[in-house]
Amino acid sequence: MCLQVDYFLLSVLSCFKDGSIAKETHHPNGTLQQLPHIIIIGVRKGGTRALIEMLSLHSSVAAAQNEVHFFDWESHFQRGLPWYLSQMPYAFPDQVTVEKTPAYFTSSKVPKRIHQMNPDIKLLLILRDPTERVLSDYTQVFYNRLQKHKRYQPIESVLVKDGEINLGYKALNRSLYYVHMQNWLQYFPLESIHIVDGDELIRDPFPEMIKVERFLKLESQINASNFYFNKTKGFYCLRDHGRERCLHDSKGRAHPHVAPAILQKLYQFFHEPNKKFFELVGRTFNWK
Repeated sequence: MCLQVDYFLLSVLSCFKDGSIAKETHHPNGTLQQLPHIIIIGVRKGGTRALIEMLSLHSSVAAAQNEVHFFDWESHFQRGLPWYLSQMPYAFPDQVTVEKTPAYFTSSKVPKRIHQMNPDIKLLLILRDPTERVLSDYTQVFYNRLQKHKRYQPIESVLVKDGEINLGYKALNRSLYYVHMQNWLQYFPLESIHIVDGDELIRDPFPEMIKVERFLKLESQINASNFYFNKTKGFYCLRDHGRERCLHDSKGRAHPHVAPAILQKLYQFFHEPNKKFFELVGRTFNWK
């Protein structure tokens, strides 16, 4: 008989014919698919792609290439854990598996769902200055609409409404880190969540990756020679066994110009939420 954890998972955990719940599937070459040991939970436009690419430099890490959206998309979640497992990369038994879906952090239902799958999982959260993150969020949407020849709203019109910060703009909510972090801390101790400083990862990735290795208890492998600054792109690229690779051209795009008065409104808006976040996690960041 397949054991169901509780009513919440009744529609999620699928049983196989022998009544078991699969935690791994095997391949003839000795590799296997495993449920993730590590999840990069966010935040959107925080640097999650850079983080998972840098983490993939480590020989003990097998990374899912695509954002799975299992815990936040009902259409995926209802397929159950066997489907989730099928989205994981094939890895050798001594490797750990990681997936990243930046929308997890701001989805209220995700922490409970991940906890029910594995309460001991390690979580990586990469954050940037909230104002910078909002501007990056807008920039991504702007270019997406531009490429599809769709109309777009000027940034001032989405940031400000009737002379005040537009609280209805979703990108602002995604930068209220303390609100979302409170939800995660209901299910996971702070020790289970490592916060990566996304601004520092951009400026100097190596020291941040040392901290990630330590948190994950991985053998020290990633070193300074794995990173080189690409002057053309304006950000760090990766060097792995002589092979060089950079993030997609969509990364590192210049933000639109924003009037100083509006920027100041944004900084003021985030001042108190940032302070609450620092108190919550017992750590400060160099945010304006």
